[in-house]
Amino acid sequence: MNKIILNIGMLFFFFSVIFFAQRQISVFDVLFKSFAVFFFITLSLTILSIVFIKSINKKALTKSHELKENLSEK
Repeated sequence: MNKIILNIGMLFFFFSVIFFAQRQISVFDVLFKSFAVFFFITLSLTILSIVFIKSINKKALTKSHELKENLSEK
């Protein structure tokens, strides 16, 4: 999962390098803004995936407890 998120972040980094380079600004500003885009996208996707995985685990845990209670009643 981490490799996928990092690859998506790198994809956005290179797209933003191309986008900002066409705006005729300095190389330092292009790299700085592109790194900011990379950092924001990577951090956002990481947080989103952690929340998503935790919600799936919580749902599976509650379902497991319900199934365990149903089996123990019989």
